[in-house]
Amino acid sequence: MSTSPISPRPLQKGQQTRAAILDAALGMASHMGLEGLSIGALAEVTGMSKSGVFAHFGSREELQISVIREYHARFEEEVFFPAIREERGLPRLSALFENWVRRVSVELDSGCIYISGAVEFDDRPGPVRDALASMVRAWHAALERAIRQAIEANQLRPDTDPLQMLFEIHGLILALHHDARFLRNPGTLDRARRGFARVVADYQTAASTSPSSASLPQE
Repeated sequence: MSTSPISPRPLQKGQQTRAAILDAALGMASHMGLEGLSIGALAEVTGMSKSGVFAHFGSREELQISVIREYHARFEEEVFFPAIREERGLPRLSALFENWVRRVSVELDSGCIYISGAVEFDDRPGPVRDALASMVRAWHAALERAIRQAIEANQLRPDTDPLQMLFEIHGLILALHHDARFLRNPGTLDRARRGFARVVADYQTAASTSPSSASLPQE
């Protein structure tokens, strides 16, 4: 007996409304920062009442945390999940970095919540800072895991310090965001890619293949 495929269950009206509010909140936070979020401003943007927005989140703090989680979920979809389909080791690490660069390139007119949030909450303890730091640490853990896998595959030297290499890679992204978004310097994407190739070459074993243009695609 044949059966028809089960279609995904549509979101309930309340879930649809919450998703729409979150989408608007994410857009606001990308341009104005997490501190720019307020129940009142979001109600105005979405055409809802303040009480209607409040009912979905309960507080401004919970709204900010929900936005951080939504941003992280989208970051994973665009950066992490496509990369883990690549072979373990340098191919996967290169894909993680390249996807990250591409993500930054489309955020230049808005902003990266990981970076702007770190500036806003670096010295402000509390649940929002904890949520943001947790998401950033999860991403760093994925990069560190890819580095360790490259060491295990003998593509990087056995004495490679994964945390040092991670630090250098993250520094390239911060420099890219600063020079491209704040200074509007041309050629920053290529500079970041060349920097990554240089970092990898510094840690590579003689037996492994040098990063090719295929692993660091041009725009």
